[in-house]
Amino acid sequence: MADDIAELDEALRRQADTVRRLKQEKASPEEVAEQVAKLLELKAQLGTDEGKHKFVLKTPKGTRDYSPKQMAIREKVFNIIIGTFKRHGAEVIDTPVFELKETLTGKYGEDSKLIYDLKDQGGELLSLRYDLTVPFARYLAMNKITNIKRYHIAKVYRRDNPAMTRGRYREFYQCDFDIAGQFDPMIPDAECLKIVHEILSGLQIGDFLIKVNDRRILDGMFAVCGVPDSKFRTICSTVDKLDKATWEDVKNEMVGEKGLLPEAADRIGEYVQLHGGLGLIEQLLQDPKLSQNKLLAREGLGDMKLLFEYLTLFGIADKISFDLSLARGLDYYTGVIYEAILLQPQNAHKEEPVGVGSVAGGGRYDGLVGMFDPKGRKVPCVGVSIGIERIFSIMEQKVEASEEKIRTTETQVLVAAAQKKLLEERLKLISELWDSGIKAEMLYKKNPKLLNQLQYCEDNGIPLVAIVGEQELKDGVVKLRVVATREEVDVRRENLIEEIKRRTCHP
Repeated sequence: MADDIAELDEALRRQADTVRRLKQEKASPEEVAEQVAKLLELKAQLGTDEGKHKFVLKTPKGTRDYSPKQMAIREKVFNIIIGTFKRHGAEVIDTPVFELKETLTGKYGEDSKLIYDLKDQGGELLSLRYDLTVPFARYLAMNKITNIKRYHIAKVYRRDNPAMTRGRYREFYQCDFDIAGQFDPMIPDAECLKIVHEILSGLQIGDFLIKVNDRRILDGMFAVCGVPDSKFRTICSTVDKLDKATWEDVKNEMVGEKGLLPEAADRIGEYVQLHGGLGLIEQLLQDPKLSQNKLLAREGLGDMKLLFEYLTLFGIADKISFDLSLARGLDYYTGVIYEAILLQPQNAHKEEPVGVGSVAGGGRYDGLVGMFDPKGRKVPCVGVSIGIERIFSIMEQKVEASEEKIRTTETQVLVAAAQKKLLEERLKLISELWDSGIKAEMLYKKNPKLLNQLQYCEDNGIPLVAIVGEQELKDGVVKLRVVATREEVDVRRENLIEEIKRRTCHP
C-alpha cells in the first residue's frame, strides 16, 4: 500500500512538472487542459488525507469549456459563416440532438462504430446525432420536402479518440449548407464550392486548396483496377486515409486487412497520385480503360468538366484541384465530393505546399432521402460542412501569437460618478441609455472611486465614460470621456444618446 502511494506521489510530481513546463512554453490551451485533466485524475486517485475518494472537477474526455475570450473568437467565426450562408439565400432549420437509432444505422459505413448509443429511455432506442446530413435527409422525407436551400449549425457527437490539440473532439459543432432539389447538373455543386471559397477567404486563416473528385469516377477506377464490387466502399474508406497516411500504409491495409490483390492495389496507386484541372479531366476522358468501358465514370468526368467551367466563371478555379486520391469515407455520397485543406507556406525543401488538415468537406448525396421515404422517392442533394472546430483552433492560436486584445463584451459606455452620493443619478442615466438601445454598464457600488471606474474601462476595452458630477448636474450636461485619448467634452443631457451613438457606431 505504501509503495503504491509512493508511486502515485512520484507520478503526480512528474505530471505537475509537465503542466508547469507547458505553461512556461505557452503551449496551446487545449494541450494544457489535457495535461491538467491527467493531473487532477492522479490527485483524485491519491484521495484526501482521510482516505476518501476526491471528486474530480473536469470536463468529460473529448469535450471542453469555452471562456468568454474563446466565445468572442467563436462568435466572430460564426458571423462570417452565417453571413455567407444568408448571402446565398439559405433558410435555417434545427433538429433534435438525438435521433432514433435506426435513422442513423447503416448510413456511415465503417464510421458507424463511432455513434453514441443512449440507454433505452421508455421503449425507443436512441443515438446522439453523428452529423447534420442524415437528420436533414430524415427531415426532408418526413415533411415531404423536395426543394430547399438550408443551413444548420449545431453540435454533433462521435465516440472518437480525440486529439484535442488538432481540433478533434467527441462533441463539436458542424456548420452545414445544403441544396436539395432537382436542378441542372453542377450548378448547385459549383455554388457550394464558391461558398467554401468565400468563407475561407473571409476568415483569413491562410492559403487553402479545395480538392474535388467524384464517387462515379472513383468506382470506375476501382472497377478497372480489379476491385470486386463488394469491396468498393471498404477500399474507398482506406483510400480516404491518404491525406494522413503514406501510400505504403494505405496499400498494406488494402492488401493485409481488406484482402485486395497486390496488383490491384498497385493499379489504384497509379491513379490516386494524379491531380490537376481540366487537362487531367481531358486525359482521363481519353483513357481507354476508364472512360470507354465505364459509363458512370464517363458521366462523372463529363460533370467534372462542366463543374470546372462554372468554377472558372466564378473566378475560383485556381484554388480547386481535381484529385483522384480524394475519397471521403461516408457511404451516402453518390457524385461530386470535395474537401478544403489549409496549406503550410512553401519552403526551400518542399516543391509544393503541404496540407495541414481538412477545414471543410462535402459532396452530392442523391440517394439518402430515398432511404427514408416509404416509396423510395429520391430528392437529389448537394452540400458542404465547414470544419468549425479546426478553424476555431487556428484562429485561437493566431490570437495567442499576435497577443491581440480580444473584447469579450460590446459595452459602449460606462456610467461613472465623479463624487459620492450620486447612485440615483447614475441609475437614472443608465436606464435612459439602455432604453435607447445603448450598451452600457456601471459599477455595482454606491460610491465607487473615479479612478477605479476609469480603470475598469481600460481593462475591459470600453471606449467611453459618461461622468455624472454635481457641477454637471447643475449645468444640465454629462462629461463624456474618450478612454483611449483621455479627451473630455461636456455634452448636453438631451444630446448624450446621439453623441454616444455617433462616436461608437462603426461605418
